[in-house]
Amino acid sequence: KMGLLDIVSPGVVTGKNLLRLFEYAREKKFAIPAINCTSTSTINAALEAARDINSPIIIQFSQGGSAYFAGKGLDNKNQEASIIGAVAGAQYVRAVVKAYGIPVIVHSDHCAKKLLPWFDGIIQLQ
Repeated sequence: KMGLLDIVSPGVVTGKNLLRLFEYAREKKFAIPAINCTSTSTINAALEAARDINSPIIIQFSQGGSAYFAGKGLDNKNQEASIIGAVAGAQYVRAVVKAYGIPVIVHSDHCAKKLLPWFDGIIQLQ
């Protein structure tokens, strides 16, 4: 009997491994929870909960939550704070995820057409 970690390794899951993870979840009939995170504390709480129930998890960053992650004192003109916050959040997840021993998907939440400059900025900053 194969388990989750036989399908994908702990850490951020991308590409073909992401497809394997989705297929495994479908076959085993479970959903992967997606949590919007706005700080290292919310990321840690989400990762800890997923670890405790041995579940993969999706860590999401919204445009507004990403600005909050970067710091409310930053100007968000041209989506700068949102871009910095989303990238910083994703980098933080990558830095700590293996210690939690679970597969994690990093995702942008609800990117409306008017927020495409935010998403384009994330891609450019990576």
